[in-house]
Amino acid sequence: MRAETSAARTDSSTGDVGGTAHAAPLDLRLAGLAVAAWLTALAGLHLDARRTLLVAAVAASLAGTVTLHLLGLVGRPGPAARRLGWIAVAILIGVVCGGAATSARLTVRDAAPLRVLVDERARVSIELLVRDDPRPVRGGIVGRPPTLLVPTRLVTLTGPQGQRITAPARVLVLADDPAWRGLLPGQRLSAEGRLAAPRGGDLTGAVLMARGAPVRLGAPSALQRAAGRLRAGLQRACAPLPDDPGGLLPGLVVGDTSRLPDTVEEDFRATGMTHLNAVSGSNVAIITGAVLLLARWARAGPALAVGLSGLALVGFVILVRPSPSVVRAATMGAIGLAALAAGRPRAAVPALSAAVAVLVLVDPALAGDAGFALSVLATGGLLALAPGWRDGLRRRGVPPGAAEALAVPAAAQLACAPVIAGLTGTISLVAVPANLLAVPAIAPATVLGVAAAIISPIWPAGAESVAWLAHWPAWWLVLVARYGARLPVGNLPWPGGVSGALLLAGLTVALLVAARRPLVRRLVAVCAVAAMLGSLPVRLIASGWPPKGWVVTACAVGQGDTLLLPVASGRAVVVDAGPDPAAADACLRRLGVRRVPLLVISHFHVDHAGGVAGIFRGRRVDTVLIPQWSEPAVGRDLVRDAAAAHDVSVVPAPAGWRYRAGAVELTVLGPPHPMRGTRSDPNNNSLVLRATVDRVRILLTGDAEIEEQRELRERLSPDLLRADVLKVAHHGSAYQDPAFLDAVRPAVALVPVGAGNTYGHPDEAVLARLARGGARVLRTDIGGDVAVVRSPRGLGVVSTGVDRAGPSR
Repeated sequence: MRAETSAARTDSSTGDVGGTAHAAPLDLRLAGLAVAAWLTALAGLHLDARRTLLVAAVAASLAGTVTLHLLGLVGRPGPAARRLGWIAVAILIGVVCGGAATSARLTVRDAAPLRVLVDERARVSIELLVRDDPRPVRGGIVGRPPTLLVPTRLVTLTGPQGQRITAPARVLVLADDPAWRGLLPGQRLSAEGRLAAPRGGDLTGAVLMARGAPVRLGAPSALQRAAGRLRAGLQRACAPLPDDPGGLLPGLVVGDTSRLPDTVEEDFRATGMTHLNAVSGSNVAIITGAVLLLARWARAGPALAVGLSGLALVGFVILVRPSPSVVRAATMGAIGLAALAAGRPRAAVPALSAAVAVLVLVDPALAGDAGFALSVLATGGLLALAPGWRDGLRRRGVPPGAAEALAVPAAAQLACAPVIAGLTGTISLVAVPANLLAVPAIAPATVLGVAAAIISPIWPAGAESVAWLAHWPAWWLVLVARYGARLPVGNLPWPGGVSGALLLAGLTVALLVAARRPLVRRLVAVCAVAAMLGSLPVRLIASGWPPKGWVVTACAVGQGDTLLLPVASGRAVVVDAGPDPAAADACLRRLGVRRVPLLVISHFHVDHAGGVAGIFRGRRVDTVLIPQWSEPAVGRDLVRDAAAAHDVSVVPAPAGWRYRAGAVELTVLGPPHPMRGTRSDPNNNSLVLRATVDRVRILLTGDAEIEEQRELRERLSPDLLRADVLKVAHHGSAYQDPAFLDAVRPAVALVPVGAGNTYGHPDEAVLARLARGGARVLRTDIGGDVAVVRSPRGLGVVSTGVDRAGPSR
């Protein structure tokens, strides 16, 4: 007998097993209530408690009026009107429930005593309860301890005047001390720090900028300690493995990505496989499904099999720690078990709807969580779309296993595509085939990884052996992501944000409805194939990025610089590495750079040197050029260590140093001499480069400020400073010599700067002066990657239109 492992694998058709009969309609009786509760909670997170409660009160009044009408107390509706009326009542009840639950939580979030201290940015002593695992902030300063985000719940707070606040408000802790890293959910602690305002859009009442280490008040629960021992045992078992699969396996099994290399994470993101890096409903389904198969193989009855799977589910939740995200995944993965226990496969859709409603009412913050949306949509796609698609493929002669392998990832990806497009501004063309190729490896890697974790406390050597077996399917996943991410047509641009998500959702629904007609289905298939065949050669031969004829590109790497000068196909001179290795590597990937003949570090501040490891990642670097000024030491050591690790020579550059490769000519103009006693000596000892690429003059100024700019203007002839393109120094800060800008007189001014930075960059007066001088000013925080191109008609500019590195602080 063949046992099914999830609700997606149950037959949604009536009649024979081959699926020749028409599919039974989905049971959507609870869907309206669940969606209404979800959307009301989402809207309430951006309102206050009073307005949200008002929405709930209006909905309650309307629900009562419609119910009276349906019961015949006010008028006598017909059958069709009664059906629509009860649907409307269910939706209004969802609004009432979602609004009431969210309003109650908003009252705690916006409590006046806490809000006053937040507005004053008061220093406080606080007692907290940890809600979830601490996690490092991505893109932090390399070479320093990462900033940790610790979700907590307030127990008591003591203000600067001795006032005490006791409320279950959520507090997000930002901490630099490594002692925060080892905290477990459910642990109680005390700390000191300064309060700050949260970003809004969730239930966080305050942000605590923690000072120093926390004081732990007692031990975590026995379950959390047991989970910690198992997770630590899995990490020890994976330690001897190669970095990529060894770092992926704990993330795949228990969501622990602390050792996951940035390159693997970027590849998984580019190929739509990010869900494998975190605990999701698929992990739950694999573990419970494996137990279910074993129980059925042992001829256990349905009730016993479901009971054993339920125990496995509880054990798995304990292993990965019962944080809110894990509880969400367990709820989604348990829906299939609920349907099996009820003996009604069609019960899975009402179970999903009920789970969504209950989770949102218990924790309204989930309504604004992208992970929650993706979990629900993926589960819904598996339930609503995959069975019909599977049966359709089987009717057309596709073998059952292959039909299901094709239908499941396609349905999940189609359901999640609108949210992913809204978050990333792209539509992945490789996600479905990449996830299809990943399917055979996910289950063995997960099951073997869980086995390694379980036996690690009692048999460490055996755990290492099992982890070694598990690393082979994990290695396959790494290879799929790596080669999928390098395909030149893997992602298509799409409008980001809510508007882009709604646009794609509308088109998806319209296509699904229209495709129910055979003629429309054939027309859509023909148009899709024609579009792919027509656009693929164009994108391969003349893809939109990098643009044809580019002479310099400023990449959006956050609050930092990374600029490229093209030498030949696949080769470029790189000037500065930005603050984040992942962002620097992604910049070079987007431009197809596989070799760097020369890497120039203008100075050693981390916003120019912190990402140096990303430049070396997967590509050859021939020479590294550095300034003679060797401070600050953190950036200097990062650069020298990266070069030494790859056996690359490091050359300190004096003024007058020259370089030529392909169409690129470089000359170091400054600093003319070591500059001391300035506002910022590292900035004013930045390498200032004059480059010529295909007869276009480019001036690259690092972070040179007024003192170095004045020295260059006074010592060099005007012809050496004149340039067609200027990389504005120091992210467009106010520390510019106006006469220096006037001497350069650029046609294009590039301003690499991070969105939302706290330094006030760029300075509006500087940008206005450049614009008055005839320059076209381009900022990476607004335009994303920005390239200057040369054509027969002169200079032009091309941008990607989105800051790929996201906000910077």
